[in-house]
Amino acid sequence: MSKVAFVSHGGGPLPILGDPEHFELVNTLKSLSSDLGDQPSVIVVVSAHWETEGFEITALATPDLVYDYYGFPEESYQLTYPAQGAPELAQELTNTLLERGINARLNKTRGYDHGVFIPLMLMYPEANIPVLEMSVDCSLDPELHWNMGKELANALPEDALIIGSGFSFHNMRAFFSPKTASVKANVNRFQTWLDETVTQENLSLEDAKARWKGWATVEGGRFCHPREEHLIPAIVCHGAAQKQGHSIPFEALGVEARHFKW
Repeated sequence: MSKVAFVSHGGGPLPILGDPEHFELVNTLKSLSSDLGDQPSVIVVVSAHWETEGFEITALATPDLVYDYYGFPEESYQLTYPAQGAPELAQELTNTLLERGINARLNKTRGYDHGVFIPLMLMYPEANIPVLEMSVDCSLDPELHWNMGKELANALPEDALIIGSGFSFHNMRAFFSPKTASVKANVNRFQTWLDETVTQENLSLEDAKARWKGWATVEGGRFCHPREEHLIPAIVCHGAAQKQGHSIPFEALGVEARHFKW
């Protein structure tokens, strides 16, 4: 079974630029690659920054970077991550997902967005592992993404690594507002719910899946995710892992956040 991790990738290129509010995020991502064990044969990153109808998979042999952020220093647009693609695997993966009822297709023009290259620059800086990027479906439906994750894991080599790249907290207005007691309470409630959903050993997979389907009704849920595209990759990962995992807490941009590994 493939190894699986969900990462909170931070604010644009700030983790790479030495931003002090990303210190813990940087350290935890650097440690995570070691925690995941042997180097994978391929990395498949499901990115919150790419939404399509159905699921798309990058199919270029040498993808460029997509600098999909704005207003940062010039050096932010000179970053490089020269990992090769895996077009043959992308084709095989697409075919397998289609056979299993998942609407998937190749994208032969897109490069890696910052949801891919920022965490990978910290986790695997040598850029010597082939990388595929995968979109999320624009429906943002939890059950669809759980099921896709399950089929994705079954379709990949056992020594592959699946990474869901998003952010366990993604309220942009709150990021740049005073961290009041009310804000912190909402964040804490939802991060606690996330920990329980992912890590409780006595929680069945069906119960975990049901919890994900109802995430928006949880206290603090919609505060932490006014729109849920940054949460969806975590659901993909849990569906891919098909087991309970481990929480990696840290703080970034003044709020509690999480990575998860399975």
